[in-house]
Amino acid sequence: MTDPDFNLLAALDVLLSEKSVAGAAKRLKLSASAMSRTLTRLRQVTGDPLLVRAGRNMVLTPHAESLQARAKNVVSEMRAVLEASPAPLSLSTLEKRFTLRTNEGFIDTFGPALVNAAAREAPGVTLEFVAKPEKDARFLREGRVDLEIGVLKNMGPEIRLQALFRDRFIVALAKNHPLAAFADMSREQFVSVGHVITSRRGLIRGPVDDALAACGMRRRIAAVVPGFSAALAVARDSQLIAVVPASCLQSAAGKEMVAFPLPVSTPEITVSQMWHPRQEHESAHRWLRQLVRRVCR
Repeated sequence: MTDPDFNLLAALDVLLSEKSVAGAAKRLKLSASAMSRTLTRLRQVTGDPLLVRAGRNMVLTPHAESLQARAKNVVSEMRAVLEASPAPLSLSTLEKRFTLRTNEGFIDTFGPALVNAAAREAPGVTLEFVAKPEKDARFLREGRVDLEIGVLKNMGPEIRLQALFRDRFIVALAKNHPLAAFADMSREQFVSVGHVITSRRGLIRGPVDDALAACGMRRRIAAVVPGFSAALAVARDSQLIAVVPASCLQSAAGKEMVAFPLPVSTPEITVSQMWHPRQEHESAHRWLRQLVRRVCR
């Protein structure tokens, strides 16, 4: 049996990432013809086409999709083995860009404190927050983000996580809302007014509605928005009420609202930070995780 050519692994990783012979050639500083020959060799080794034509673009075969995360992980591990022992982390001279994938509610609530803390400790660091329209571990697996922050759900067994805080849902409404004058909010009052709800996929039923249904009640959904910050903004300037995590009250918009305990029982949620194991022992990444945890406490 012939030993495999491990140089092909790096090429495979880039090809599967770029989904283009020309793009992979550019990244690896090779000619298009050389990259094409490499793809031919990879097809021979794997026994699979890997990339196939779909209109004007190339797409991954199912086998290539199954290899993508594994190839990236192996290449990362090989690079780590061959790198020299890292020098002690110097935050004052660290120049690095970290990408954090999270929702707008977290950014509004914790973003300012996180940015300020990073600027004090490591002025050369840039924090890039990117949107999180859905929960998907591929962004961590593919190395496109450094941290994902949110409620854990189907992120994959290899993903590392650390709980940041526990949260509960509350009712938020404008200070001039008729119900704001009451000392408490009953279920009957809760369902007597219109609601603005949060859903990234347009769903209009959730744990609150299930709890109400168990009591023989239902609420009127007047508006659906994609994030908690938007829900607070709508509720602040209307007669609708919003159900949001209690942590959102720490944001600028949340501080302008009146809050009541939710008159039905729903489970608490745990907000965690998640990362890929290849970054587990990287000193700069470890500092970032510690920073996020401190800010969220």
